[in-house]
Amino acid sequence: MEIVDTLAQEFGLKKEYSQNIITLLDEGCTIPFIARYRKEMHGTCDDQTLRAFADRLKYLRNLNEEKAKVEKAITEQGKWTEELKIALENAQTLTEVEDIYRPYKPKRKTRASVAIAKGLEGLADILQMQSKSYLFEKEAEKYITEEVKSIEEAIAGAKDIVAERISDDAELRKDLRKLLEEKSSIKCELLENENSPIYEMYAGFKQEVKTIPSHRILAINRGEKEKCLKVDIEVNRDLSMDIINRYYKKDNEDTNKYMQDTINDSYDRLLFPSLERECRNSLTERADEQAIKMFEVNLKPLLMEAPLKNNVILGLDPAYRTGCKIAVIDTNGNVLATTVIYPTPPQSKTEESIEKLKVLIDKYKVDVISIGNGTASKEAEIFVAELIKHVSRPVSYAVVSEAGASVYSASKLGAEEFPDYDVSLRSAVSIARRLQDPLAELIKIDVKSIGVGQYQHDMPQNRLTEVLTGVVEDCVNSVGVDINTASPSLLSYVSGLNMSIAKNIVAYRAKVKGIKNREELLSVPKLGPKAYEQCAGFLRVIGGEEILDNTAVHPESYSATRKLLKLFNMNENDIKEGNVNNLPSLIKLKGEEKVAKECEIGLPTLEDITKELLKPGRDIRESMPKPVLRSDVITMEDLKEGMVLNGTVRNVIDFGAFVDIGVHQDGLVHISQISDSYIKHPSEVLKVGQQVEVKVLGVDLAKKRISLTMKGIDKE
Repeated sequence: MEIVDTLAQEFGLKKEYSQNIITLLDEGCTIPFIARYRKEMHGTCDDQTLRAFADRLKYLRNLNEEKAKVEKAITEQGKWTEELKIALENAQTLTEVEDIYRPYKPKRKTRASVAIAKGLEGLADILQMQSKSYLFEKEAEKYITEEVKSIEEAIAGAKDIVAERISDDAELRKDLRKLLEEKSSIKCELLENENSPIYEMYAGFKQEVKTIPSHRILAINRGEKEKCLKVDIEVNRDLSMDIINRYYKKDNEDTNKYMQDTINDSYDRLLFPSLERECRNSLTERADEQAIKMFEVNLKPLLMEAPLKNNVILGLDPAYRTGCKIAVIDTNGNVLATTVIYPTPPQSKTEESIEKLKVLIDKYKVDVISIGNGTASKEAEIFVAELIKHVSRPVSYAVVSEAGASVYSASKLGAEEFPDYDVSLRSAVSIARRLQDPLAELIKIDVKSIGVGQYQHDMPQNRLTEVLTGVVEDCVNSVGVDINTASPSLLSYVSGLNMSIAKNIVAYRAKVKGIKNREELLSVPKLGPKAYEQCAGFLRVIGGEEILDNTAVHPESYSATRKLLKLFNMNENDIKEGNVNNLPSLIKLKGEEKVAKECEIGLPTLEDITKELLKPGRDIRESMPKPVLRSDVITMEDLKEGMVLNGTVRNVIDFGAFVDIGVHQDGLVHISQISDSYIKHPSEVLKVGQQVEVKVLGVDLAKKRISLTMKGIDKE
């Protein structure tokens, strides 16, 4: 089947849409651009569907390339047949293609290749045929030569050749692979090691391969890597033998014993070890994809958290011996002041620190204090709660994740942005800014360091980066970027741009003292017509010459937008003055299809343009949950079983979710405690940043563990 047809079928698309998406991707269009501005060409697929489509397209093209390589390699050996052609055409996976090529693949020296070199292939054919016309040992005599000294040696060589043939049988491997997928178990044995206690729960562990959850596979893999666990795949040997015997065993008393020995040897020495490796690799790939999916699911709501606009924020990076670093930023994120205070042990200069911060809070009219959640954050939070009682203006605080702040601070980017500050002061700025605008700040950090998900260091790093970068791109482009204030880091994620062009935009806007309209972008060095097409709709010019430049309406649709306004006796001034609220009802009255036709656009584009005209300059994150601001603090010691608290979901994982309830340690809501009804995965109910009501199930002060539930809470 053609790739176009395959993808259309797999994604439930019209063939025409499938072809259009492939064409757009091949033309260099980005996923955000295709998703937003080419809806008519693909039937309004969302960005996630388009990314999955692009991944699958890449796989299928790679599959076709591998098939062509295999055909060429076998043809060059003069062994290409019609049967091989059909088998290769029907192969659906790279593994199946590899199986077909296996018998023809040049091998390093093996027992079978040594036997073939000794001229024992004919005897192997006789053994494999198991024909009653031959007396096998009598036939073996004929193969005694200078190199083959005895009947036993000839038979041993023939058995080695047949064993390898059995191992290379593509159809047999397929059946045995299916058996392992459906009937095998993964088994663990605990090995003595200083890290062994961590893996005690896996001592004598056994679970069916088909039911083992991804997080358990990753834990087992890590235990094996740390030499704490011995891991095996176990399957009923009799079931495997039944399958092989069905392919290779015939009823011939003369060869029965030899053939059974050969089958046993092939299975134990060649087939099972190879299939076990494959099975483990397949489990790991599945677990990696699931873990990466969780990163993806968690990262998006974190990046899309509502910004805390129009607030002066004091960032506090907690520490003990070296003191807490302080940075005050204005409503645009510019740094107003920095300092260091020592309210935490060993110095514990609480009063001096309060006086120092009171001056800053009054001078710069600070509204909110942003506290990093790392080392000494609980002590810093207690200090801030006390500080708030001593200031003359209303101030609240929030604890924010400081994951990746130190990575950013020590990075080349951090040094470029704040060359005069030391690493710890840059962290304080980052902690303040990630409360003010999470998206703009978090994109400066290597996405793998943001701290959502599990086992990030065990993942295939290229794949993890590719997926998470896609999430960042989708978030940045769905929000839109202020072209005159965005950092090069933020601009580099805009559809069609890269870091080099982003820096050129920043240099150009400084030179012209602010970009006045989108068209000016064509004057930016290295930003050509294709890049302009891809990026223009995602860049906003706030307060510029053209009102549509502060919307997600693409310049290619400006003419259609003006036609739309003219149809209902409106103009661009009506957008500025907010006089277009009745536009959707007027369009409906006239007929959406008729209006779209008169404006020479499709219905999806008409709908998008209408939404943008109603709220020019809107930030879609404003509808997201706001950060939780506090003025007092609770400790783990304050928690009692049965207490009901409000919390914020910080991380969603396969077996539950971690919730910030305002104490230093996040509490765990196990998957069994999330919902009264059955759920397959916590992400069906919870997402990062979501505010939830939870009840304390238990507190273990020694292990610093808090168990929470979302069930059985009295809603009245």
